[in-house]
Amino acid sequence: MTGGLGFNPVKGLEHLLGIWALRFLIAALVVTPLRDLTGINWFRYRRALGLLGFYYVLFHFTVYVVLDLRLDIHAVWADIVRRPYITIGMACLILLLPLAATSNGWSIRSLGPRWNTLHKLSYIILAGAVLHFVLARKSLTLEPATYIAIAAVLLGYRIVRKPLQKWRRPKRHNQPVRQT
Repeated sequence: MTGGLGFNPVKGLEHLLGIWALRFLIAALVVTPLRDLTGINWFRYRRALGLLGFYYVLFHFTVYVVLDLRLDIHAVWADIVRRPYITIGMACLILLLPLAATSNGWSIRSLGPRWNTLHKLSYIILAGAVLHFVLARKSLTLEPATYIAIAAVLLGYRIVRKPLQKWRRPKRHNQPVRQT
């Protein structure tokens, strides 16, 4: 009857939505290294993946507030203040709001280069989301360690991306043309 969500279906649904939110956030950040390193270009899907991540975060939060805490705003606030992983999760949700609001063609055109700067918040959000997940699990098992490793590789790639691209580009030398 609970669809395999376990003895506490509300917590099961909450955790399932959170895991998928994390997966979509990771998938959105995989697009750039995938293109750079393999030539597979999924840029047209990156915005959709990011928005799916946002919607799943929103659903995750909604299940937590509505089904788990039954709209008790005082309990929500107490959890935010008392539990660091919920504080981090709320911060990530708040940081996602401007990204979701500006993930449309009009915003991209009107913000210009500032749009790219704003959307670099996704790196902080991914780090926070992984930390939220690990702290919520309360133990470092294979699954949280896997997400830590994936996030570390994706965020680390952003650091080495420009030097790596310069190294991979063929060097052109301005050599004079020989006339025979």
